[in-house]
Amino acid sequence: MFPLRRNRRLRTNESIRSLVRETIITPNDFLVPLFVVEGKGVKDEISSMPNYFRYSLDLLEKEVKELWGLGLKSVLLFVKVPDHLKDNKGTEALNPNGLMQRAIKTVKNVCPDMLVMTDVALDPYSSVGHDGIVQNGMIINDESAEVLARMALTHAQAGSDFIAPSDMNDGRTLQIRQLLEQEGFKNTGIMAYTAKYASSFYGPFRDALDSAPVDMIDVPKNKKTYQMDFGNRLEAVRETLIDIDEGADIVMVKPGLSYLDILRDIKNEVDVPVAVYQVSGEYAMIKAAAEKGWLNHDQVIIETTTAFKRAGADIIASYFAKDVVNLIS
Repeated sequence: MFPLRRNRRLRTNESIRSLVRETIITPNDFLVPLFVVEGKGVKDEISSMPNYFRYSLDLLEKEVKELWGLGLKSVLLFVKVPDHLKDNKGTEALNPNGLMQRAIKTVKNVCPDMLVMTDVALDPYSSVGHDGIVQNGMIINDESAEVLARMALTHAQAGSDFIAPSDMNDGRTLQIRQLLEQEGFKNTGIMAYTAKYASSFYGPFRDALDSAPVDMIDVPKNKKTYQMDFGNRLEAVRETLIDIDEGADIVMVKPGLSYLDILRDIKNEVDVPVAVYQVSGEYAMIKAAAEKGWLNHDQVIIETTTAFKRAGADIIASYFAKDVVNLIS
């Protein structure tokens, strides 16, 4: 007796596999992280992120044009702030002519239709490497959230389309939303890092921006008092629902591969777009294994980004965005 239903019929060749494939990646799925530095003619490779770079504003223009030509229509900006401009209050973050604010204008000038999202957190501006103000050995929440809201306003004034608070301080989404509304930026969106875990996968990113917590007396050695405990699942849904109530238009899960269950949980619970961040540590691991010949680089990046979309991601922030689009085009 032979089976009447042979599932392998739908796997016979690439033509049928392509025809019935449930999850398909396109350039529209991607949000491209970009690192910006001061200077001119700077394209500085990040040592722990091979083939990924920090750009000065003049070369940022060229990179943005290339992304747009590939069909990549959204960028997420981060800045590397010089040490002499850092302090415990994030003062430089509020500078209307700061590097981030100029980067926003640069992207919009060269490519007005490019969607610009901007990182809102204090760690790039902090002399102690935290996402908030440190006082008596603690990250103080409310004062930090107030500074983040003022920071977000300067981004909106510079032309940012979406504010992306990545700090995980309580109530910051509400403060940002209220201030944007008060100042007339009702159409500026918020993509909240709503389930951002205290992860060991962020190391290369902190190298890229020189934003790791410093080892000093009376300064927390890690970010576990505000980023989420990686053992928790239900908490992620609670955090997400709060951010939506406070005005988030898009919510994010970070990191990616180790948190696919969280991504699916949140997607099942909410009716707003859900983003996922394939973080620097995930990028570095794939690059290192591919260099050793242990993994097929191109096959793995397609498989992992497909996994994010299959798990429920509407938006994928990935350092592999250009590579993937070149492979699928």
